Amino acid sequence: MKTMKFFAFVVAACMLLAGCSQSAPQEEGFSIGILQYMEHTSLDEIRTAVEEELQQKATELGKPISVEVKNAQGDPTNIGTIANQFVGDNKDLIIAIATPAAAGAAAVTEEIPIVFSAVTNPVEDLQIDSLEQPGGNITGTSDAIPVEKIINVSQEITPQANCYGILYCTSEPSSSGVVQQAKEVLEQQGKTFVEAAVTNTSEVQQATEKLIEQCDAIFVPIDNTVATAMSVVADLAKDAKIPVYAAADSMVRDGALASAGVNYTNLGKKTAQMAVEILQGANSASMEVQVMEDVNVVVNEDTAKAIGVDVSQYLQ
Repeated sequence: MKTMKFFAFVVAACMLLAGCSQSAPQEEGFSIGILQYMEHTSLDEIRTAVEEELQQKATELGKPISVEVKNAQGDPTNIGTIANQFVGDNKDLIIAIATPAAAGAAAVTEEIPIVFSAVTNPVEDLQIDSLEQPGGNITGTSDAIPVEKIINVSQEITPQANCYGILYCTSEPSSSGVVQQAKEVLEQQGKTFVEAAVTNTSEVQQATEKLIEQCDAIFVPIDNTVATAMSVVADLAKDAKIPVYAAADSMVRDGALASAGVNYTNLGKKTAQMAVEILQGANSASMEVQVMEDVNVVVNEDTAKAIGVDVSQYLQ
């Protein structure tokens, strides 16, 4: 009998403790979905910087931040599927990396705040009201680049370059505006150009080979498709002693000769900082789109040596 009483006491105590445990308040955190368009150096760099900055900023929020990362692998269908999943999961905020990802997220929700990153022409491509007052539920960071500065740098490093090959993908919305700017700058400077437009990464090698036969230098805009195959472009150009000038510093790390572009780690950090401001109560509709001003000239010393050009003036 004593054993039964003791057992009943233990059970009651356990139930009491369990009840106390269930009624204890649980700390609620923020849930963020990161939608990345595809995998390549530039976008990976942004995502890494975003994740690191979010975790650092979690202390400011006083709540934990859970982050779910999904990569669409460059597939529009995947973009829609992932964006809808984030909406269905009732994420507190969506971070969309690259223009197609941002456009896909914006198409499925007008309620959940969206912070984009690496969208070159957000007013045109995302149809926001303006950079200063984007309106709606979307804002973010732009990787718009100083095309004229890149061309000027190319002339300082390789002044003998008179004909430029412009390599880009026809389906990349960020490329068209930059390509147009490049053509205008080259015309103003009395240079000629040849365009090589591709539709997917499998065409990049052949397009590069044709440009090498016709041009003195190659210019690559902010283009996810070409960026994915940047090592192929760089290797072919190095073998032919042709300089490649790119619109992103990450492309230089992948073998291009030089760039005067945006630092994608800084871009990712700024994107995360904007996301945290929104989680703290800021209104995305009135949050100005940030265009990065910390543009630096970046060179690849190994590529310079391989093609026999001097980049010492840009080395610190």
